[in-house]
Amino acid sequence: MQMTTEEAFVKTLQAHGIRHAFGIIGSAMMPISDIFPAAGITFWDCAHEGSAGMMADGYTRATGEMSMMIAQNGPGITNFVTAVKTAYWNHTPCLLVTPQAANKTIGQGGFQEMEQMNLFKDCVAYQEEVRDPTRICEVLARVIAKAKRLSGPAQINIPRDFWTQVIDIDIPQPVEFETSPGGTVSIAKAAALLSEAKFPVILNGAGVVLAAGGIAASRALAERLDAPVCVGYQHNDAFPGSHPLFAGPLGYNGSKAGMELIARADVVLALGTRLNPFSTLPGYGIDYWPTQAKIIQVDINPDRIGLTKKITVGIVGDAAKVAQGISAQLAKTAGDAGRAERRALIAQTKSAWAQELTSLDHEQDDPGTTWNARARAARPDWMSPRQAWRAIQAAMPEEAIISSDIGNNCAIGNAYPSFPTGRKYLAPGLFGPCGYGLPAIIGAKIGQPDVPVIGFAGDGAFGISVNELTAIGRDEWPAITQIVFRNYQWGAEKRNSTLWFDDNFVGTELDMKVSYAGIAQACGLKGVQVTTMDGLTNALKTAMTDQMDNNTTTLIEVILNQELGEPFRRDAMKKPVRVAGINAADMAAE
Repeated sequence: MQMTTEEAFVKTLQAHGIRHAFGIIGSAMMPISDIFPAAGITFWDCAHEGSAGMMADGYTRATGEMSMMIAQNGPGITNFVTAVKTAYWNHTPCLLVTPQAANKTIGQGGFQEMEQMNLFKDCVAYQEEVRDPTRICEVLARVIAKAKRLSGPAQINIPRDFWTQVIDIDIPQPVEFETSPGGTVSIAKAAALLSEAKFPVILNGAGVVLAAGGIAASRALAERLDAPVCVGYQHNDAFPGSHPLFAGPLGYNGSKAGMELIARADVVLALGTRLNPFSTLPGYGIDYWPTQAKIIQVDINPDRIGLTKKITVGIVGDAAKVAQGISAQLAKTAGDAGRAERRALIAQTKSAWAQELTSLDHEQDDPGTTWNARARAARPDWMSPRQAWRAIQAAMPEEAIISSDIGNNCAIGNAYPSFPTGRKYLAPGLFGPCGYGLPAIIGAKIGQPDVPVIGFAGDGAFGISVNELTAIGRDEWPAITQIVFRNYQWGAEKRNSTLWFDDNFVGTELDMKVSYAGIAQACGLKGVQVTTMDGLTNALKTAMTDQMDNNTTTLIEVILNQELGEPFRRDAMKKPVRVAGINAADMAAE
């Protein structure tokens, strides 16, 4: 069939059901963006490409459907780097379309030229460049298939002078590949270990959320064994929060109950997880990882099995199918050893942690430091971060999708939210970019317009994506609710300064004259500022009504004291030793 290259490209997008593109308009992509409306593809023109990429990540994570990032070659494309790497570690299958400088001028240092393949080499699961206009559909179809199969972003790079050429081509139809149920021998070994276990524990990761039926399969296995189920860091939605076997998230600011229970394990089934460091590092002073336990690790990517922890059995496969396969081969007596005592201990441990979490009001200082005590004394009438999170929990709809940014106040909240189903908790993941909370929740709302959504960010991280307030007030954009924790500091770095740098606060202080609520109002949105727990609960309830019934976006600026939670990286920091000494008098004269 004869058509132009841009028609072939868009028809291939249609064949794969890619309905949404995020970016900023540019001449290098206009031959295809011009026909997006006719094709049923919506182009969301954002304020910054980095935020656009995080919107694509949020959309795909909330829906399971692929979306696309696209912008002008050169500087527009370079702005995607952080978002693409974030999607990579979030295991998000997104399509990255990178129009390239014209083929006939590449290498001449022309306008907006950049080596875009090398730029993303370490950021994507797969990448390929179109070498000839007649291969544009073949390459695009393969890139999309690789993104899905490898569960990560994939890049297609296209010289801009390949558009508007007439070619004779057939549109390739999508080829679906069945995911692996795991190896026969490894499944049998895993079933035997779990059948003999006296205290089995299941640790669910992102793979359980991403796999069709993953949560249901892990629940059935857990119920058969009466095994407590923990979840990895920032994967609170990987098991139903109300289930009696749910023990909560491990790792930084996670669940003490989960940590205490997994510490007792003799067999751990790590299901759909690469066992990332933040899911296994000590928390609350508890070094909980069971080093003597037998570890069964399940991951769809064989390169990540055994990478971070010593394992007994490794299984390459889909989390749902592997869980089902193990369940089918369990002995009739599996889980019987100590079943009643284990069930009682789970309930008791969870209850004790729930009571402790409810009673926590303030952050503690390490011995020899006094910042948190000083912060409370300086602003005794201001809310603490934990008080704010309890006020939020009182108003958050059970069915809500939430996003979290990186940062101290968001991290303190890691132990609080739980969810009835998957694809509800969007967090920046192990790449840890600031500025994720707002764009991710916008993308989620675009994908799930009938579901209430709430974004969370600290004031430092929010400053990186605040410019999106200038984009999202337009009529075609859906309403969202954004909470900004305002403590006027880069909290994680300030806590590092208190612990290892003698309160030498370099670059940690933010401008107290800035009002994010005021900026929201200036952008035509609703901006409110709250200073009390009741005020926050009521503001969030009103914002939810405004979002769902009145299509009104609300930014809630939550004024907090300057208490600081646990540092992110106790394992990576130590107090420096000054040997030669540094003196300003040694600076060379101008």
